[in-house]
Amino acid sequence: MGAAEPLTSRRNPLVKQLRLLQESRGRREQGLLLLEGTHLLQEAVRLGLQPRDLLATAAWLADHGDLVAALPPGCSWRLVSGEVLEAIATTQHPDGVVASLLPPTAAAPGTASFVLALDGIQDPGNLGTLMRTALAAGVGALWLADGADPFQPKVLRASAGAALALPLVRESRQELAERLQAATAAGLQLVVAVRPETGSVPVISAPLPYWQLDWTRPTVLLLGNEGAGVSAELQALASQRVTIPHSPAVESLNVAVAAAPLLLERLRQQAGA
Repeated sequence: MGAAEPLTSRRNPLVKQLRLLQESRGRREQGLLLLEGTHLLQEAVRLGLQPRDLLATAAWLADHGDLVAALPPGCSWRLVSGEVLEAIATTQHPDGVVASLLPPTAAAPGTASFVLALDGIQDPGNLGTLMRTALAAGVGALWLADGADPFQPKVLRASAGAALALPLVRESRQELAERLQAATAAGLQLVVAVRPETGSVPVISAPLPYWQLDWTRPTVLLLGNEGAGVSAELQALASQRVTIPHSPAVESLNVAVAAAPLLLERLRQQAGA
């Protein structure tokens, strides 16, 4: 159900409520996320998630009647001016719609045979790109230790909606270590990606070029912080170490770039290439 009278004041309580969702404290206190843009709203509806309040301009509503009609029960929409919409959104030129959303259900423990674990990824763009690649590669769960909030608006946009589709848990590094130990005890191989030269943990054997590993086995791939890499504590838990050979002209690859061949190698091997 919507209202014909547009919201034109930034002081409106609903406008203030949605603006608070830009920050982690507001999301935590309200238990809601902020969706910006048509694509993220479409993904939320497609996934059966529950938008709460939708605010849109007249032009957007005129062009997206089918999407408004597909909104689940319990979601109400309001007409707003472009100025109010810009005050709520974190982008400079929003495409006409924002909405609050109940977060997706957290990942169930022990159900995925292909998991991506991330240790302290800080950059929202990197995290969103990693999530999008993980979904494309068939990852069944995402385990996050510290780092960027996976539901902040920048991550949601960079993930192109993958953040809403991937079952995920966010926890401390110690909790992730316990989760990784449980996974290896259950028979999953724990693979850590390191730089071509050495890892930060002394080992007997050199890391394998990533294509020499059997990725068709139940696997957890562990990637680390943009600067420091995977912590020594978590590296020590790994059963396999792999690397992406590359020119010494650069010291290391961006973590989101490095993830693509590693994650997609499983599909290549499964296809028998």
